[in-house]
Parts: sequence; structure tokens; C-alpha cells
Amino acid sequence: MSTSIAQAILEAAHDLRGAGVPDARREAGSLMAHALKRDRSFILGHADDQLTSEEEASFRRYLELRMTGKPLQYITGNQEFFGLNFEVTPGVLIPRPETELLVETALKLMVGSEQPPFICDVGTGSGCIVITVLHELREFPEASAVAIDISEAALEVAQRNAVRHSVNDRVEFVVSDCFTKLNPGQLQFDLIVSNPPYVTEDAVNGLQREVRDFEPRWALEAGADGLSVVRRLLTEAAGFLKAAGYLVFEIGFDQSEAVTNMIDRKTWELLDIHNDLQGIPRTVALKKHS
Repeated sequence: MSTSIAQAILEAAHDLRGAGVPDARREAGSLMAHALKRDRSFILGHADDQLTSEEEASFRRYLELRMTGKPLQYITGNQEFFGLNFEVTPGVLIPRPETELLVETALKLMVGSEQPPFICDVGTGSGCIVITVLHELREFPEASAVAIDISEAALEVAQRNAVRHSVNDRVEFVVSDCFTKLNPGQLQFDLIVSNPPYVTEDAVNGLQREVRDFEPRWALEAGADGLSVVRRLLTEAAGFLKAAGYLVFEIGFDQSEAVTNMIDRKTWELLDIHNDLQGIPRTVALKKHS
């Protein structure tokens, strides 16, 4: 006996709640849309349609994956960020809404630039930050960037996303541990952006299972205090920035005071630490002294 879309979603939501998945009804609907290769509006408008055996089997397979804790984005392979759709795989961190603040900050800093900005994205992952910045800098269609990541697999995802959003001819992708593979004598940027790992070693095991068990550990954890990569940014980035260039990066919810105390005021002017929508200090904006 076949099952309707609505009934399958209702039963799946019950199963997901039992497995500890939040927003179970919404997630069940998203899994159904993925199984049917349709959008959510189709699901709403065809609730009484009967599933084929193949569609039901596909939906059930995705449902079972989600019940193990595997994030929805890794099942569907997509995540929206700043109004753009990005491919994501288990080899990259899933873009978060709070990171859109980093993009907004970077874009505001580029307003009034006299020439197309040259940008570096440290730890690019899916490429969501640098690709979005280039996409949104419409007044500078010649803006270009270097995107670096320690993971070759992550850069392959970022390259596909650059093609998806038509900026691939303006981004060079480099496998590098921070700035290790870059030459400051050859590369001088107007803007460096980064969403570095900033979770402490002790805190990783306390993260929700979707993050702890499925997202890449190296993109999350950064030493005993979570600031090992931030220290490198504060120490090394200035050598790759033009005079009066900008460094913008994301930090954890309880790190603003520690980061403020780490800033060398002989090198950097602290422009601001911007709060996210929850009022958490999230995005640090620095300007290199001329």
C-alpha cells in the first residue's frame, strides 16, 4: 500500500523527534523535497500525492541517515548562505548564519576603495565567504582573491562553488596551513578574511552530535584555549597586507576579551568587534597601521 507525502512526513517527523533531532517536521519536509528532487513549495502543494516505491525507499534512506545525527546539509549536499546556494560535503564546515556578519563587515570596509580589492580567505572551506564577497562586490567586477585551506578536499568543494557562482576566474586556490605556502614579497592584500577554528579541545566533546561527530574536527578545534589559529592570524597577517589593509575574522562566543588583549596595537587598529543577531561579539575588524 502506497503512502502519501503528508503521511510519510508526519511519520518521519515522529521518528526524528524520537532520535533527538530538533525541528523534526521541517527537517522531514526537507528530506522529502530532496528525495523527490523538488522544492518545499511542491511538497506543500502535493501533500496528498502518493509516493512511488522508489521515492519512499529514497526518502527512508535519507531519514535513517538523519536519525544517526548526520546533518541535513551533508545529506542534501547544499546550504544557503547570504542568499546563495553552496555545495557542502563532510569535508567542509557547514556555513552558519552568524558568519554572514563577517561578509557584511568585509563588504562595508571595501566601500569607497579606489581600485578592485585583492582578498585572501584563510581556511576557506566551502569558499562561502570569499565567493560571496566577490559576488556581492558588484562595483568591482575585477576584484580577485586567493583562497587557502589546509585540506585539498575542501578546496575541491570551494572550486566547484566558485564555478557555480561564476567567480572561478577570479580566485586562486592554494593548499596551505595558514600563510605557509604564500610569499609576502609577492602577495599583498587589501583584505584578509577568515572563519578560523576556535573551539577549545575540552569543548569539542560537548558539542551537539551533528557537529561533534560529523563536521571536520580540524575546522573546529584550535588548541587548549581555542585561539591557536587566531594567534597566527594576528601575528602573520600583517605581513601579507598592504598599508591600511584590513583583517576580519570570526571568534567564539566567549573570546572577545581574550582576543582584544592579544591585539598588538603597534600593528593593528581595532575598528570594532561586531555583535551577531544574538548579541554575541562575533566578528573582529582590524586595520593595519599605515
